[in-house]
Formats: sequence, structure tokens, C-alpha cells
Amino acid sequence: MDTPFIITLDGPAGVGKSTLAKRLADHFKIAYLDTGAMFRGTAWQLGEGSWDWDEDKLDEALKGLEFSLSGSGSNSILSLNNSPLTDEIRTETVGMWASNVAKIPAVREYQKIAQRSIGETTSLIAEGRDMGTVIFPQAPCKFFLDADLEERAQRRFMQLQEMGKPADMEELVEQIRARDDQDRNRKVAPLKPAEDSILVDTTNLDIDGVFEKLVFETEKKIN
Repeated sequence: MDTPFIITLDGPAGVGKSTLAKRLADHFKIAYLDTGAMFRGTAWQLGEGSWDWDEDKLDEALKGLEFSLSGSGSNSILSLNNSPLTDEIRTETVGMWASNVAKIPAVREYQKIAQRSIGETTSLIAEGRDMGTVIFPQAPCKFFLDADLEERAQRRFMQLQEMGKPADMEELVEQIRARDDQDRNRKVAPLKPAEDSILVDTTNLDIDGVFEKLVFETEKKIN
């Protein structure tokens, strides 16, 4: 393609965005941009309580962060200051930190610039919470995935178990509920579908069923 082709995949925590985005990136042989990991990486790098810093301190810290994306498909590598991000950012604690810093306009503006910069030169699948509404509103193919809260908590529980990390189901339900409330009701870029996005409820669909639907809809846009 002469210009980068952008696919956006938005939705709340635990809806399967990461798995599906990687599979789509593999299928179409383009890069996978995990914007949630960018927020997690930012929060992890800045540390606990950074969302309470004064404006000058936060701005100075953000200037010291530089993201880059290399590779394609599930082999895409997101790096922060030339170091690949690892599973250290995947804990629920860092997830809440990320949700906290995501409420700050300066952080969102920084992320928007970084994400758009990557998308200007690279065909990619951008996965997050406001990809279709704020970051890439011009993207020709936009999806919004959702699922029941309990189903999303169960998926997250299984994911953590596979990673060998401790997980408590009741605690996960409450953590995801809290993140949903915070993400959907924040004043800056709240979680919601773009007007022209394709809505997909994944509650009663397996991953293959959702994947096939996303491929079908994307190929219609390409062709």
C-alpha cells in the first residue's frame, strides 16, 4: 500500500483485544501496536504516585520517554527508551497505575503524539481504548469489542495463570469493574465506540469466531 493501513481495535479490559490484534497482525503481515502497553510502560517507568506530580515535574519526565515499534505480527516489539517492554508491566497493580495516569491530559497528549508518529510510517493494528475515536479517527477499519464483566474477569484469570502469576477471581472482578468505571467516565477520551466502528460482543464467541469476523470485515475494507 502507498500509505499506511490502520486497523483500530478498542474495548475494555479482558475482552481479548491483545490476542486478536496479534492474530490479525500476523494474518495481514503488519505491525501490532499495543497502546495499553504504552500506558502501562509509562506508568511503570514513572512509578507509583506519578499521577499526583505537579505539571512541571510530569512534563519533564515525559520528555525522557521515547517509544519505538519494530517487527510485524506477533513478533512486533514495543520498546521504551530502546528497551523492549516485558511482562513486568502486566500486573493488575500496574494496570491501575496506567488507568490513573491515563486521566491526565498531558499524558494522553504525549501518548497521542507518540502513537500517531508510529502510524505515519507503519501499517499497523492499534489496540487500546480510544484508537478509533481519538488517535486514528481516519482509520478505514475500526472495531469495538465488548463482553460481560464476569467473562472478562475469567479470561484475565486464565491469562494470569498461564503466565504463572497469582490471581484471585473475586479481586479481578472488582479491579476490572473499577477500571471500567474509571475508563468509561473520565473526562478526557472516555472509553466508547467510534460512530463508524463495528461493534462485536465476544461474550458467547470463541476466539476463532471473533477472529474470522474481524478478518472478513477488514478484507471488505481492503478490497
